[in-house]
Amino acid sequence: MTIFSLLSIVVLSSYLLGACKKEQNTKDLELLQQEIPAGFPQPIYTFEENPLSKEGFELGRKLFYDGRLSIDNLHPCSSCHQQIAAFGTFEHDRSHGVFNSHTLRNAPVLFNLAWNTRFHWDGEFTSLKDAIAQPINGHIEMGESFEGVINKIKDDKDYQERFKKIFRYPFIKPEYILKALAQFTGYIVSANSKYDRFKKGTEAFTAQEDRGYQLFKAKCATCHPEPMFTDYSIRNIGLPIDNFLKDYGRIKVTGKQEDSLKFKVPTLRNTYISSNYMHDGRFNTLLQCINHYRSGVQQSASLDPLLINGIALSNTEANDITVFLRALTDSAFLKDPRFQQPQ
Repeated sequence: MTIFSLLSIVVLSSYLLGACKKEQNTKDLELLQQEIPAGFPQPIYTFEENPLSKEGFELGRKLFYDGRLSIDNLHPCSSCHQQIAAFGTFEHDRSHGVFNSHTLRNAPVLFNLAWNTRFHWDGEFTSLKDAIAQPINGHIEMGESFEGVINKIKDDKDYQERFKKIFRYPFIKPEYILKALAQFTGYIVSANSKYDRFKKGTEAFTAQEDRGYQLFKAKCATCHPEPMFTDYSIRNIGLPIDNFLKDYGRIKVTGKQEDSLKFKVPTLRNTYISSNYMHDGRFNTLLQCINHYRSGVQQSASLDPLLINGIALSNTEANDITVFLRALTDSAFLKDPRFQQPQ
């Protein structure tokens, strides 16, 4: 037998073993189909290495609402990511973490994450699982270690049975916690706003909503394109630095001066109910956000070229855009029982 033939057998055997292992991992699980709404592009995260199942999703939901993932047992993921606020923080500037800490930034909303190319306000993470791990370990967020989390839940019979059934292993691993949370958060989709129904032809805009929509497409859609209402880019939009927080954005990740004051462009879906706004929650209302672009843009070397002259809008036009943005609210999503705290 030649070396080439031997190598071929080894490769084929490895492939077959991998295929069998993959089949074994999903046996007896109720697999879920990833939701891709009409008009949406193909998602980036497709659960290829983390087979999506009802059991995995439900385990992730249980973990998401479990305070034991934090060091003080009082700050689950859901304490900063509330369904009523599109899984952002409800009417608050920056989130509260463990031991009376105050986080540096406003908690970003958690929906349509499977389409994200990078995560967190500074785009530090390109992996959903890595993005999930950070707040669990972050000392001003949840402040816990995976060893600490596992020690607290390893004797929980329900967790034991769930993890064993889904991952086919007798012990809980950090990787399994992250995979389950990725299944829950990655499966959260919002695509049933009045805007979506308008695009399907099942509901009409008011005259003011339509005026706002036309203005939005002319003035805002470069950075917030349909249907995701973000281009996932990192930009400096001319916000003055907060002298207390001293948060210079992406430069903390890259160390490059040209990334100073750059933050991720957020989605505008559900923005009407996800206040406060901007990376540090400095604005309470959508009109304040729009007025920033009209007259508050601060010049700097890294300012996005599109905003050098701000965005010219009359008071009426600013109000019209605000009304259109309300039409991006997905009311059903905010009450969807699939995403609520398990009883």
